[in-house]
Amino acid sequence: MSNKNLSTYLLVTPQTLIFILFLVIPIIAIAVISFWNFNGFSMTPGFTFSNYLGIFTSQVYLSTYLNTFKFAGIVWLICLLISYPVAYFLAFEVKSPQWQTIWFLICTVPFLTSNIIRMIAWIPFLGREGLLNQALMGLGLIERPIEMFLFSDFAVILAMVQLYCLFMVAPIFNSMIRIDRALVAAAKDLGSSGFQIQKEIILPLAAPGIAIGSIFVITLVMGEFATMRLMSGGKTSSVGYLIKNQIDSLQYPMAAANAIILLLLALLIVSLILRTVDIRKQL
Repeated sequence: MSNKNLSTYLLVTPQTLIFILFLVIPIIAIAVISFWNFNGFSMTPGFTFSNYLGIFTSQVYLSTYLNTFKFAGIVWLICLLISYPVAYFLAFEVKSPQWQTIWFLICTVPFLTSNIIRMIAWIPFLGREGLLNQALMGLGLIERPIEMFLFSDFAVILAMVQLYCLFMVAPIFNSMIRIDRALVAAAKDLGSSGFQIQKEIILPLAAPGIAIGSIFVITLVMGEFATMRLMSGGKTSSVGYLIKNQIDSLQYPMAAANAIILLLLALLIVSLILRTVDIRKQL
């Protein structure tokens, strides 16, 4: 083996070891535990499909998975509808690179605090006696406080959109900033409308950024449990929240089985996105 090849292997060895120790081995361990026996009180090493059969044959589990997909789809769509115009404004309307940086940093200001603090901040705003209800009552738009603003699906979606919207803005902005402005100028000279420019030039070239942002948002929402617990008041559930409760009650084999299924579903969604859009242009 030449010295060049040896140095190459030495360079990748630390990353490979970290990858194996902290990702591959834990996933293998979770997969093994998912086949262990659990009698409701204790678990014993073994090999059984009962954990997986219990998930696929239970209406409660299936509805929880559907609920998770519902939240992932709604949050992804809202984040996309918000992030695309924001990224377009930063990339095309703000001409100065310095001001682009400043405005982007302003978008990151909420991320200077923890997720829990940002979620808790919504409670005095959305609550029954919160600022939103008081403002609507003060304007005479409602006669009594609206209960659905807090501890509901609405509150969960609102909090998740705030938490993860930047994960969509950043990659889309990164894609748009690389678009050759000469293409847009040439399209305008040829009489193309703004809609045609968006459809034929900007949207296709920004697709890798949209794909990367979609992967971030969807996978993060699918694994959420803290936001679900706090903002729904325990009235709704997700797979992540279900796994957390099973771990708290020491139902490790069931939690491991749900974790493996959730991982496979997330990988399936990511693979579908990658088959649709070539993100190598972005990397």
